[in-house]
Amino acid sequence: MDESLDLDRFAFDLPAERIAQQPLAARDQARLMVMDRALGAVVGEGQVRDLPGLLRPGDLLVVNATQVLPARLRGQKASGGRSEALLLGAEGPSEERRYRALVQCRGRLRVGSGFVFAAPGDGTRLEAEIVALHEAGEVSLVFEAGVSPYDLGEAPLPPYIRRPEANEVQRKSDQARYQTVFARVPGAVAAPTAGLHLTRELLEALEAREIRRAEVVLHVGAGTFRPLREVDLSRGRLHAERYTLPQATVDAVEATRARGGRIIAVGTTSTRVLESCAGADGRLTASEGETELFIRPGEPFRVVDGLLTNFHLPRSSLLLLVAAFVGEEPILEAYRRAIDEGYRFYSYGDAMLIV
Repeated sequence: MDESLDLDRFAFDLPAERIAQQPLAARDQARLMVMDRALGAVVGEGQVRDLPGLLRPGDLLVVNATQVLPARLRGQKASGGRSEALLLGAEGPSEERRYRALVQCRGRLRVGSGFVFAAPGDGTRLEAEIVALHEAGEVSLVFEAGVSPYDLGEAPLPPYIRRPEANEVQRKSDQARYQTVFARVPGAVAAPTAGLHLTRELLEALEAREIRRAEVVLHVGAGTFRPLREVDLSRGRLHAERYTLPQATVDAVEATRARGGRIIAVGTTSTRVLESCAGADGRLTASEGETELFIRPGEPFRVVDGLLTNFHLPRSSLLLLVAAFVGEEPILEAYRRAIDEGYRFYSYGDAMLIV
């Protein structure tokens, strides 16, 4: 890890009104800032629906096909008082009722603390109990048998999207919009947000321009919203996330390079999969497993030629990845411009294309 990396260089003030609370009526109407990677400068502005004219025939879009689980539970402590849980996944095939989770409630979390979670709408209830405490505020919850906790869940919106008393219409809207149109492999607790801008009609328009598409899977974890920790910086590694790079995508990348096309990663998650699986010569190897890859300024990119991405949190690993791709000063200047010009930030916000 570069010991000179100072996270304060990647801090910026963001007015609360710049944090998008709702998606736009149409996904591809989001504003799009276009940066030239070689120049390190903004060279255009438009909308995401302009992508077919901004990319070249022969380019390859690589998207993350993970599907977001309904991992947010609402309920109350058995002793009274509201509570929420974010399910991070089952702890193993032999522990089908035991889940790692983040729990929010008043008071300290203790082994033996009980909760009752309720499904929105139909009132189905499910009891759970904390059976272990872990680092970073995580706990192990054991649920009563008979019902999957995901049957009671809602879209796990990040904490900066405020839904304190979401009604049924809002919950259904978030369940649909906090999911890409190509999601097919369940496992994420956060959306690959750059992909949220793409519609089936836009993908067809790209295909008509001979701009092809391939898939990876990276199951985004809760760590994507956590601030970077000293241990992350000292280790030079991030929280582990499960990924799959299929052979079909490796073949598509090789074919794209052979015809002189560019590899355009849709989001930082697709970028991490591709760069995690690249050798020193840039050749990809199909694989699946967990990646802890931490891309920060000074790190090389061996596969990705272009990046479609959202506007990210200050001091975050996502912002560091984008800074590594286009340069620290260019990205911070682009963010200052985005704030001044009213771009919408974070998950439901606008987008940036760097090519």
